Amino acid sequence: MPGSMDRAGIDCKPRRKQARGGGAASSTAPTPAGRCTQQDPPPVIVTTVHCGAWRAIASSTTANLGAARSWLPENQLPCGLLFDPGGSVGTTRSVSLTEAGEQFVARVGPALSEIRSATEAATSQRQRPAGTLRINAALGAARMVFAPLVVEYLRRYPDMTIDIVTEGRMIDIVAEGYDAGLRPSELVPRDMIRVPIGHDMRMAVVATPEYFTRRPLPKSPSDLARHQCIRARLPNGAPYRWEFAKRGETLHVDVPGNLVLDAPLLMLDAVRAGVGLAHLAEWYVAEDVAAGRLVRVLQEWTPPFPGPALYYPAGRHMPAGLRVFIDLIRELESQ
Repeated sequence: MPGSMDRAGIDCKPRRKQARGGGAASSTAPTPAGRCTQQDPPPVIVTTVHCGAWRAIASSTTANLGAARSWLPENQLPCGLLFDPGGSVGTTRSVSLTEAGEQFVARVGPALSEIRSATEAATSQRQRPAGTLRINAALGAARMVFAPLVVEYLRRYPDMTIDIVTEGRMIDIVAEGYDAGLRPSELVPRDMIRVPIGHDMRMAVVATPEYFTRRPLPKSPSDLARHQCIRARLPNGAPYRWEFAKRGETLHVDVPGNLVLDAPLLMLDAVRAGVGLAHLAEWYVAEDVAAGRLVRVLQEWTPPFPGPALYYPAGRHMPAGLRVFIDLIRELESQ
């Protein structure tokens, strides 16, 4: 297929068409994509695996049969790599690899692929990032990084577009066409490369001062059974049980309450309105607590946990837009 890459990572470059009358090569008339120059032959042994005949090899490289055969002079290659039953340069019979040839290709193929990847990476670094960076994120994680990271990224790289889709459910970012994901670190799939963002986080149990004029301050998670709580629902529809930990003891409490929500911002609105106690990430309520609009309780039961992380699949060529996004994360983290 023109312009395609074979299993060893080989991709042929367009060849310039020779001017008529034996003149200099034209810079404006390339031949069809997927063909190599005769002066710069491909690794023909590997090509043999896919072409299967001298004539097919020549056709894939725009060389004549003699040139294709001449790329493999017997005095420059180990004996016994290729098997040519015809033995003739002009034959259309199949040419195949011997067992030794198969072993040779198995060893050089990965190296050729690495060379190609390194070349693409070097080229990518020389180019100004342009295009679209698609990120699937949890809403809370996206809000945490938007101002310090996304806005600065767009300022530095005006040719880039960031497309952020927020949703609660975990998805396969590769299957659904995203470049990266953004989630709490503990939810990042194990087969992904993780780039931590920010510091550790903590959950916070809060209510208004007015609420606590009617109810006593809870001293332990078990006291929540006597309180009105704003309950949460997970993306799969299951109720979220508030999680607490202290001195190695972990509790998951199914709290009471007659209001169930699935969005942290709605929970924040509800707790500000005095509906009851809410269990939210600390950064959502930090300003309200500092201003005295909310009162925080059970702090000793809410230990820190890893913050959000950007993640992306391993073993794939990284787009320039994603690479500089990660570079910016690390730059801001070092400040």
